[in-house]
Amino acid sequence: MPRRRLGWRRALVLSGAILLIAACAIFMLFTLGTNLGTEALLIGAAAAILPVPVLVACFLWLDRYEPEPLKYLIFCFGWGAFVSTAASLLVNETAAGWFEDQGLPVALTAVLVAPFIEELTKAIAPILLLVFRRREWSGITDGLVYCGLSAIGFAMVENILYLGGHGYASGAEQYGPATGAQQVIAIFIVRILLFGFAHPLFTAMTGIGLGIAARTADRRVRVFAPIAGLLLAMMLHGAWNLIPTLTQATGQVLISLFGFVGVMVPIFFGMVGLAVWLRAWEGRLTERILPDYVRAGWLTPPEVAALSSLGRRHAARAWARRVAGDAGLRAMRGYQFAATRLALLRDGSLRGLDRRPVDRERTAREERELLDSISVYRSFFVGRDPQTPVGVWDGHRYHLRFPDGSKRTVDAPEDPVVPIPVVLAAPPPPAPYPGHHPPPGWYGPRPVTPWPPHR
Repeated sequence: MPRRRLGWRRALVLSGAILLIAACAIFMLFTLGTNLGTEALLIGAAAAILPVPVLVACFLWLDRYEPEPLKYLIFCFGWGAFVSTAASLLVNETAAGWFEDQGLPVALTAVLVAPFIEELTKAIAPILLLVFRRREWSGITDGLVYCGLSAIGFAMVENILYLGGHGYASGAEQYGPATGAQQVIAIFIVRILLFGFAHPLFTAMTGIGLGIAARTADRRVRVFAPIAGLLLAMMLHGAWNLIPTLTQATGQVLISLFGFVGVMVPIFFGMVGLAVWLRAWEGRLTERILPDYVRAGWLTPPEVAALSSLGRRHAARAWARRVAGDAGLRAMRGYQFAATRLALLRDGSLRGLDRRPVDRERTAREERELLDSISVYRSFFVGRDPQTPVGVWDGHRYHLRFPDGSKRTVDAPEDPVVPIPVVLAAPPPPAPYPGHHPPPGWYGPRPVTPWPPHR
């Protein structure tokens, strides 16, 4: 896909975001280093970073059908790790001081203040992406990924405080380094191994709301869905912090047992099930949407079938590498990404997401670019398999030519074969329409667009 030119406005915004994240990172490093000490800071950071690759890999696993740009993923992670933690730290400390001055328990900060400021600041980066890069959003899955990475960054820095401060520094100061190390291990087991899903789970509620807003044309839903998701994240976070507060105040351990095991764990597994279902939904979307392009002559039934699951996509990549080497493998990856983007683009058009003429023109332009890309990618691997007869798809049947020169016409089966050893027949020249231009493709003139141009 063509890269966007970096104008001065985009450069200014990008520079401002980088400077803000860098400034907050320096502030957090200085604050934690001053409060914890160098040794406790290094130990806490090492322990807090350990689970990060595993958690990040889980969210990237959700996003395999249509991976998001790496720069946006880094932006969300950095925002959560430094900007959100810096703002939350200042607000929480101010609130704790106010509660103490009023003669109220400082523990109220964890229940009444922390959930609201932390969830709000973690959500700002994904919200900014939704406002300024809505076309990059494919739905709830993207909301989960963006918000999840922001939450992982936040949890990483927060865990440095708990592991380095409440763990090592506290234990080492009272009883020595051995006790500090024991407390680090104990906090690591409870806070990370058992309940490391907490922050991503809370912020995932905001991600659901943002994902719903990204794929709807209803302006009311666009506004209220993110608000509802954010409020739900705040309430869930507040309930999570309330459980240990009530346990400590009443001395009833059953409160923690019921709250964590009976309520939070089922919510977590419910969210995991939703995430897995949404991941499969993107594969099923290609099955529902791309047949429009089969009827228009751009794709063949086996191609659509080869995109419907990650297993079939992997088989198609293995086949492309066998028949065309590493270039074929790279082309198949690019083809699969472009085809998924095309399905999402078409789905968004059917949902009425493009209200303004400029949006409709941009959608039509991006559709043409994706179709041209698909045409070029196909030329690397289609028709090159020496183990299969040459097949031509004319939009209705397969015309097979065997090595002995014989020919045979075959109807399309109900369950198309994969991968894609089929050449597209050149369609008849279409009637001209605005924006029509000859493609850079290799197999013939451009087919008619699957839906009529917007009037």
